[in-house]
Amino acid sequence: MVNFQLVNKIIGSLLFLLGTLLAICVGVSAYYGEDDLLAFLISTILSISAGFVFKYIGRNADNSLSRRDSYFLVTATWVIFTIFGMLPFLIGGYIPNVTDAFFETMSGFTTTGATILQRVDGLPHAILYWRTQTQWIGGLGIVFFTIAILPSMVGSGSVKVFAAEATGPMRSKMHPRLSTMAKWIWTIYLGLTLACIGSFYLCGMNWFDSINYAMTTTATGGFAPHDDSTSFYNQPSIDYVCVLFQFLAGINFAMLYMAIFKLKVGTLFKSSEFKLYLSIVGGSTLFFMYLLITRNGYGMEHAFRSSLFQVVSFMTTTGLFNDDVARWPHITWVVLGCLMFIGACSGSTTGGFKCIRGVMVFKVLRNEFKKILHPNAVLPVKVNGQTMPQQKLSTLLAFFAIYTIMVLITATIMIVAGIDSTNAITIALSCMSNVGASLDTEIGAVMTWGSMPEHIKWTCSFLMLVGRLEIMSVLVLFTRTFWKDN
Repeated sequence: MVNFQLVNKIIGSLLFLLGTLLAICVGVSAYYGEDDLLAFLISTILSISAGFVFKYIGRNADNSLSRRDSYFLVTATWVIFTIFGMLPFLIGGYIPNVTDAFFETMSGFTTTGATILQRVDGLPHAILYWRTQTQWIGGLGIVFFTIAILPSMVGSGSVKVFAAEATGPMRSKMHPRLSTMAKWIWTIYLGLTLACIGSFYLCGMNWFDSINYAMTTTATGGFAPHDDSTSFYNQPSIDYVCVLFQFLAGINFAMLYMAIFKLKVGTLFKSSEFKLYLSIVGGSTLFFMYLLITRNGYGMEHAFRSSLFQVVSFMTTTGLFNDDVARWPHITWVVLGCLMFIGACSGSTTGGFKCIRGVMVFKVLRNEFKKILHPNAVLPVKVNGQTMPQQKLSTLLAFFAIYTIMVLITATIMIVAGIDSTNAITIALSCMSNVGASLDTEIGAVMTWGSMPEHIKWTCSFLMLVGRLEIMSVLVLFTRTFWKDN
């Protein structure tokens, strides 16, 4: 059975971390002298107090974390963080409905970027900062962040926790000790964020907007402090900076480590996953450019910038926008939907199916065609020179099947609820891929999700969690085998 005492002990420590993050917002609110100070103060006290309660319940726990404990811990942590993270919205009255507050917070921590808020421009600075801070923490993972700063808290179970929360079918290791690797990855993440902040500031943003846009960009989240996203500034330099850092955040952080700290840039171009990522971005951008120039009358630079921005934003599952894609030719919607599905690289802050799985699928298909002509041939599936074991290929098939089935079931539920078929499919796909953008004018990149029925919002919240934790980590909790004693 699950070691609930140990889980409570770890969650208690994590709630102390959440209380610290909320306390930062207390400082932001005090600095700007706005009316959300009390909401964040109460939220901080409640989170830290709950942390003490959880720690007390688990005071006698040992530090032996099993694989079953790890999967339960990761899912429980994301749900509990969402519950306590929505308190500032509820207490301050900025989102008075529990369903909406939970949806908004889950969207933040999972870096989905779907919002039920009609307007964000009039919100207090601390609330805006809290929204983007949830995405920045959730970008690489809540528990993974803890492994980096408090490795002793998880102890020998850190590898199991990493397996439950990390993205992609292949786990690249830069260092034998996971805690050291986590620190390097978070160093790269922090470095990208600081560089992005400086770049935005040099392009004319104020410090507050620079920090918020940088956090949501490097986390590939999509929450912006303005209703018009980056088009609020309507400045090409800001768009290009945003594209650059979204693209970098979509690369496997282990490969970024090799390229930046080991000065082995060539390793990027030897990676099948990165080459597929780069090829899809380049090909889709050129295709969109052609359509926008010939059908929408865009100029060359405008077409290139809008195309590149939306391609990178959708493929990295960020959801920021600098144009209204609802006015683009309908064929672009199909391509953007495919980009949402495929996602960027594994081991990054992005969602989606991941390019590495795309590479594996292509190679499996290629081998199947070869076997038609040579039925007795032994054709191993190799990725970056490594032969993929049959177990990984079976897992790939299961992942693809469950991913597709969940999108179809959810889309059907939405159609029954009265949502049109185009939106039903794209909403389900965007929640599952953690993009936060749909492709219609009613619920799309330039509108909000607040008009959806409440049970659909809860369904979408569940999809966001399942998509962020890559399905299996969550769904295994609903199996009978998981709860058996043996």
